Amino acid sequence: MAVSQISVFLENRPGHLKKILDAFEAAGVNVRGYSASDTGDYGIARFILDKPDVALDVLRKRGCAATQAQVLCIRLPDKPGELARVMGIIAEAGINVLYSYSLISTIIAIHVDDTVSAEVALQHQPIELISQEELLEIL
Repeated sequence: MAVSQISVFLENRPGHLKKILDAFEAAGVNVRGYSASDTGDYGIARFILDKPDVALDVLRKRGCAATQAQVLCIRLPDKPGELARVMGIIAEAGINVLYSYSLISTIIAIHVDDTVSAEVALQHQPIELISQEELLEIL
């Protein structure tokens, strides 16, 4: 039940991220969540999109360095301690969280070093994993 995430490597310059977002808009791709960080002269933007395959095609046609990875999207109850609880389950399973970021409201994407094992660890918990198709239905 993993979700596709598109990562784009960009120059750390004003307007570069906007060009990517404009390309998504022109292709009818909706951004459901994103994270952007820099490493000096370059940065990486990670996107959860309603149409990841379309977005990846658009980026490649523009000559962008882009990759696709699988992440887990989890809907958390909106109450204190829920994020800590999920991270605890993953840690107890011996799985390392490589990064995470929030999406819409309390839906978060978590990239781990073993997606399948993390899904197994979470599936019998009171945690709702979100599929790619379900992202289309969320606000």
